[in-house]
Amino acid sequence: RVITVSMKIMYPAIFHAEADGGFWVEFPDLPGCSTQGDTETEVYANAVEAMELYLQDDYTIDTLPKVSAASKIETDNHSFVSFVCGEFKVNEKAIKKTLTLPAWLNVQAEKAGVNFSQTLQEALCKKLNLVM
Repeated sequence: RVITVSMKIMYPAIFHAEADGGFWVEFPDLPGCSTQGDTETEVYANAVEAMELYLQDDYTIDTLPKVSAASKIETDNHSFVSFVCGEFKVNEKAIKKTLTLPAWLNVQAEKAGVNFSQTLQEALCKKLNLVM
């Protein structure tokens, strides 16, 4: 069984203004990840998508690239730095976990038809501020 959880990610991006009015964006922490758009709104939406797709297949939660400080990124007069926020989907193979709980709680949960695995996953995601 594969479990998919997503978490918020943010990386700084350099937005460059083109002479024709369009924009292109690059991510200093994600080499080769770039996109473009005709307006700031469009290029930002494209930047979110590009970042998410870039990280989707080649990274795990433990190997995500380090996030640079936006204040340390230098730009020219036709560019600006902004953080781009998106979702990182964590796909993990399920593992079996043994746990202990009070007998009275087990009885009540079984009577109520509680799915222990689902309940533990939901509780852990809530505790860790992850979206399932």
